[in-house]
Amino acid sequence: MVAVGKRVVVLDYGSGNLRSAERALARVGADVTVTADWDAALAADGLVVPGVGAFAACMKGLVSVRGDQIVGRRLAGGLPVLGICVGMQILFDKGVEHGVHTKGCGEWPGTVERLDAPVIPHMGWNTVKAPEGSVLFDGLAPDTRFYFVHSYGVLDWKLEAGDGFTQPLVTWAEHGVPFVAAVENGPLTATQFHPEKSGDAGAALLANWLRTL
Repeated sequence: MVAVGKRVVVLDYGSGNLRSAERALARVGADVTVTADWDAALAADGLVVPGVGAFAACMKGLVSVRGDQIVGRRLAGGLPVLGICVGMQILFDKGVEHGVHTKGCGEWPGTVERLDAPVIPHMGWNTVKAPEGSVLFDGLAPDTRFYFVHSYGVLDWKLEAGDGFTQPLVTWAEHGVPFVAAVENGPLTATQFHPEKSGDAGAALLANWLRTL
């Protein structure tokens, strides 16, 4: 059973499917607030950072509400954060769109770049390859499909032992090329797909995340 009543803030910085995320989290038992309030975001049991559209626009919006600082402060204290879609992408070092390089939050090394695929955007249902020991995908069958909408992603991502980062659990998917579909790294978790649009599979994944709070 989900730990009902866990307080979750969906960070409102002008980007993302805020109400869809709110409804999906409430469905699995969370006490959800959609806000950009600094104190509420820091005090919540879990913080969700959504995101749709361009990397640069999302970063601009995030910085405007000090969301990058909120994420950094929460992680410094071991407090859970979940990034979704572009909300995942902005956690990396940088994004490159149309030749423009934009600095991300830098919580993970890596670059978000355009997918090399015959059809862009990658839109629709796709399977993922979760690693052994994943908490996020616990109980979900290997052929479970999740809903994606994106043209950019993190490709061919490798972390060396000397990078100074705790080795994360990385889930992959493929659209033309392999790309990072999800990451589990201590208190920091993220998905490239939209769990709030992924029906029962997304609900199960969000329930798994809530259990970690």
